[in-house]
Amino acid sequence: MSDTPIDSSKRTWLIATGCAGAVGGVATAVPFVSTFQPSEKAKAAGAAVEVDISQLKPGERAIVEWRGKPVWIIKRTPEQLADLPKNDAQLADPKSERKPDEFTPPYARNEHRSIKPEILVAVGICPHLGCSPSEKYVPGPQPSLPDDWKGGFLCPCHGSTFDMAGRVFKNKPSPDNLEIPPHMYLSDTRLLIGDDKKA
Repeated sequence: MSDTPIDSSKRTWLIATGCAGAVGGVATAVPFVSTFQPSEKAKAAGAAVEVDISQLKPGERAIVEWRGKPVWIIKRTPEQLADLPKNDAQLADPKSERKPDEFTPPYARNEHRSIKPEILVAVGICPHLGCSPSEKYVPGPQPSLPDDWKGGFLCPCHGSTFDMAGRVFKNKPSPDNLEIPPHMYLSDTRLLIGDDKKA
């Protein structure tokens, strides 16, 4: 190994080059690392959503987005509520006992799967493969539905059917009822979806 000293101009050049490389590396790394941070849109998607349901009439549905999912808010008619117990024998999980913590919060583990009987709040995504079921509120015989249909939802992808409480019928591809998201009432006409700390 040579003991020849490096002249000072080369030493300065090597130090300057090394520093410039380090600065460039940091400048490149900062934007790259920042791509792992959640975007403002992603942060907003997880936030609770406040909804005014004062204009919702019986038999109508409103749809809002929460965490990138469609959430249905349905004001059921007295007839639709009266028909719910009539479906129990045909349902796969009438009391929402399968995966209750995941799909049905404690305050919605009832026949109507809701806090207020007339208002259903449900994620409009079939648990089978993630399709969005269609509304089939009108009772009676219809294509792809039983003759004694009392109203509910039909998943067009593979034929899963759900009643007006989002409960899946037996022998259908969907393994579970529709998900009930965490929610609570801020007043009689204000609903908060995504937070149920006071529920």
